Amino acid sequence: MLYWDKEIECMPREELEKLKLRRLKESIFRAYTFVPAYKDKLDKAGVKPHDINSLEDLTKLPFTTKQDLRDNYPFNLFAVPMSEVVR
Repeated sequence: MLYWDKEIECMPREELEKLKLRRLKESIFRAYTFVPAYKDKLDKAGVKPHDINSLEDLTKLPFTTKQDLRDNYPFNLFAVPMSEVVR
């Protein structure tokens, strides 16, 4: 099945950049607020969600390494409370 979203894929570049930035900000806010491992990682890098104001700010974000995943898997990577995790 092919995926095609005409509204997004044919969007003018300026609007697409705004959409990307909005989604990036939402993702960073959610990770910082709800995922302990990412909050720690961002704090160590000196980055707060409000520091992300442009797509160029993506360079401020630290990489997630294999060791980060090993050290935090699985419970420190959940973005929802355990009561909402379905197994």
